[in-house]
This record gives sequence, structure tokens and C-alpha cells, in this order.
Amino acid sequence: MRLLAALLAVFAVAGCAAIPTQTSPVAVNPSVGNASEAAAPKPVKDIDPLTLVREFVNAAANPEGDYAAAKAYLTDDAKRTWDTKGTPTIIESTFNTVPTPSLTPDDKQRTVLLQGKNVGRLQLEDNAFIQQVGNLDTPVGIERDGEGQWRIAKPPDGIYVPLTGFHQNYRRVTLFFYNPDFGVLVPDPRWVVIAPSTSIPTRVTSLLLKGPAVGMRGALETAIPNGAAQRKNTSEADDGALEVDLTKVGDITVQVGKQIVAQVVKSLAGVTSSRIRVLVEGQPISAEQREWRPADVQTGEGLTTPNADLNGLLVGSGRVKQINGDPVPGPAGAGDYQVVSAAQSMDGSELAVVSRAAENSVRLRVGPLSGPLAEVDLPAATMTRPTWLLSGRQGEPSTEVWTVVDGANVVRVIKTDSGWTANAVNASELSVLGGAVSELRLSRDGTRVAAVVGGKLVVAAVVRGQDSAVSLRSPRNVQSSALGTSALAVDWLAQDVVVASTTLAAWPIVKVNIDGLRIERYNTSNLTVPVNSVTAAPGRNVLAVDQSGLWSASDVGDVWRASPTKVEAGTQAFYPG
Repeated sequence: MRLLAALLAVFAVAGCAAIPTQTSPVAVNPSVGNASEAAAPKPVKDIDPLTLVREFVNAAANPEGDYAAAKAYLTDDAKRTWDTKGTPTIIESTFNTVPTPSLTPDDKQRTVLLQGKNVGRLQLEDNAFIQQVGNLDTPVGIERDGEGQWRIAKPPDGIYVPLTGFHQNYRRVTLFFYNPDFGVLVPDPRWVVIAPSTSIPTRVTSLLLKGPAVGMRGALETAIPNGAAQRKNTSEADDGALEVDLTKVGDITVQVGKQIVAQVVKSLAGVTSSRIRVLVEGQPISAEQREWRPADVQTGEGLTTPNADLNGLLVGSGRVKQINGDPVPGPAGAGDYQVVSAAQSMDGSELAVVSRAAENSVRLRVGPLSGPLAEVDLPAATMTRPTWLLSGRQGEPSTEVWTVVDGANVVRVIKTDSGWTANAVNASELSVLGGAVSELRLSRDGTRVAAVVGGKLVVAAVVRGQDSAVSLRSPRNVQSSALGTSALAVDWLAQDVVVASTTLAAWPIVKVNIDGLRIERYNTSNLTVPVNSVTAAPGRNVLAVDQSGLWSASDVGDVWRASPTKVEAGTQAFYPG
């Protein structure tokens, strides 16, 4: 027995020696809220009421620990009652805290007005930014605590986040879903909390599994089965690969598996440079390939990018011309149709033109670029410049072109066995914005439109029903504060970025993200407002036509360069699409 006890003691010592002594401690069931509250700095001593409210609003940009940093400025009762579960409202970084004359006899309570301008809100359902303009003017009640220090007793309803603080604590991520025929991956921008950065891949994956943003439902599709979840957090494995382990996927085909991989890999490409390993129940989703990089997946980019040899076209003096000013071959270039505006299909083989039919009427004509164009039975006094839907297959011509008739009726013209036939698009939600539709451009993936409605820059979703009905849904007037009703022309620079021209000397050409949060001004050198024509495409210089000629620029900081092509007043430039 003594020998057995001695042996057991030796084994126990040996076992203890195998336990590492330099590991970081891991808390069991930690109280995140308490830890965050302890770490949140208290307001400086004897802080004045106006600064107190200002610092509270600045601290509210940090959501960590259920807004622990902001709660440090509240009374104990307010900490328990302040609603932090609602939608954060983003306000301009410059805001005011204004005193009011209301004082209690003992000067222990005051009211401070928080004043500023709204920018938008972060929609909690999908983490999408929704533009929301208007003035902010809300009271904040404060009182002295037991130590005579000012604290907020009646915080504002909801959470107000300055734009600068929002950018410091959140980052834009781009999820990818499919267009209706699953031929092209389409970006869907969202915003996620930055801290802790190691959890961002998990947050991105979680949003991806929830599906398209609310405003794009019906316009985008996902290959990921409904109910799919993360089997464990998305994180780096020991070999450095980022592992996405899914569960509740069910039986899927090889093709669906590849589509899921494409969505996952493209969505995570913006937050990691690691190889990505997609698993289902711990096993590789594909027997053909274990790890993936963005270059390994099919995105359909070729369907949304004009061929390199398509340099753009011009319309001037009733003719369609090449970018060097020479007429295109055929009747459209010869001036037979008195062309008012035109659009070239993505593959370059087709042309749609609005032609002058009589003094107060126009007609739409569609056909081969260098051949005769068939007239569509669509009488109108005015039509917007046509815009083409992408083709479903690389190298094949498109069978659908859109225009807006008489500033109000959105029409898609479809190629049938008997010719081109006009079909109405339900644009009732667009008409609510008020004003005539003077421009409308389909995104080159076909899931969105950019439009100018009463001078307002608008982006909307293209929703295609099972009965072939098409609607424009969830229209958003983007950057209304900066642009007002000054927009003139618009085009798609990328799938999630538009370029617009305006009548404003300070904003002659702008680049705007589709969620409306970011606007960038192109260089104003050499341009003369109004800039009546602008066109853009992926990987191409932006082309603009003002009163003095045709100009090009490669990016927002680039000085506009004059084209050697001399153009007449009213000339329009356009890339395929």
C-alpha cells in the first residue's frame, strides 16, 4: 500500500508538470457589463452642465458594455432606465448644447437642449445605414448628485451618435448576395461595431446568414438555406486560415455549395486577407477544394463590366458618334433618326435610341448598333435616356431596355418573337418623392436603379415578382442635405457607387455611396456648371460634358482633362449599360 501511494504521488507530480504556467487567465461566466462599467472613465470633477451633455453624446458613440462609457454620465436611476436597445440615430459631428433659463431655487436641477442635425440611423434589423435628415432639438435633464456633481437624470429618448464617433466605432462591411437569376454577386453594404476586431468575421457571417437588407428583399437572393447558422464563431484556425463552420444547412447540391462559398468568401474578403475555409458540420463544404480566396470564386463580374474595347459613345446633333467624334456606321450615325439620347448594350452589339418623331413627340428605337432600329409602339412627348438590363450570359445580347415616359411612367421594353414590347413598371413608391423623373439608370447588375426625381438623387431596389411584374421599391433620396434638388444626370461607377452631376458650383460632379452616408466631390477645376451629362463605368474614366466641351477624370482628386474631341452644346456621353 505504501508503494502504491508513493507511485500515485509521483504520477500526480508528473501530471502537474504538464500543466502550462504561462497561459492567460480566462474568466468563467464573466460579467461584461460590470467590467465595462468599471473601465468606463467618470466625468471630470466639477464638470459644467453643457460640457456634461456634450461628453455624454460623444461617449454614446461607443456601444461596448451596453454603452457603459455614456452611462458614466448618468445618475444611478437613469442608468437603469435609459433605453439602449433602440436604433442609434447618427447626427452631424458639430452639435450644440444650449442652456435654458429654467432653474430650481437650490440650483440642483437644470435642463440643457441638445441641438443639431440628423444624418441617419443604423437599422438594427440588418445593420444597414438609413439616411434620415431633419433637425434635432431635444431636452436633457440634469441634476446634482450626493457629492454636488452634475449628472444626467433624464437622458434623451434613444441614442444619439455624432458622425465622427460613429466612424471611430463602426466600420462599413460589404455583404454579397445574388441577382434574381444567380448570375452575379451584388454588394449589400452594412455597418458593424469594430471592437473587438477579432469578432468582426463572426458579425459579418451572422449578417450574411440573415439575408439581404430589408430595403433589398425581393431584389436580391441568397444561396444560403433559410435557418442556417454558425456552428461556432468564425475565427482563425491554428494554421492561419479563417474557418466558417455552418450548421442546419441541409442537403445542398454541388452548385449551391459553390454559390454559398462565393457569398461567404466575397463577404469576408473585406475584413480578412487569410485563406477562407468553409465547413458544414465541421467538414469541407466542397470535395473539390478545401480553402478559398476571392480569386477562386465566380462573381459574374464579366456580365457587369463593359468590354475593354468599348470606349463609350456620344450623342450630338441628332447622331450617335464614337468617342473620337466619328459617326457610328448605320442610320443612327447618319442622322436618319434625329437621335435625342441613346444607350449601348453591355456587350456593345445593340443600341437603343430616343428619336425625334415630331415637334412634340419622341419614339424609342432598338436594334443592332450599325443597322436599322425598329420603332417601339410607345408614344410619348418625352423619354429619359434608355438603359439596358444585363444579359444573362456572357457575349449574348440583352433582351430588355428601360426608359421613363413623360417624366412619370417607368417602362421596360422586352424583346419577344414579335418584336420589342413595352411593359409598365410599378413605380408608385418613386412617384411619392414628387417631381418628374428626368434620369433613370439600371445598375449593371440589374438589382437597383439610380434616378433623378424632381432634381433629387434617388436610389431604389428593382423587385421582380414571380408573375413577371416588376416594381421599384424602397426609394431613398441620398445626400439630400448636400444636393437638394440640384441633380441633373447620374450613372453607375460601380455596383454600389453612383456618380452624379449637378447645377451647384461647389458640387459639379459627385461620387455617392448607395446607402447615402458618404459623398465625395470631384475636382472642380476646368468644369463649368451646369454639367448636363456624366457617365461612368467600372475601371473607366468618368466622362462629363459641360458648356465648354468633353472632359475626363480618373478619380475625385484628378484634374479634369479636356478631350481632343470637339463636341457641340448639348452633347451626351455614355458607356454601355
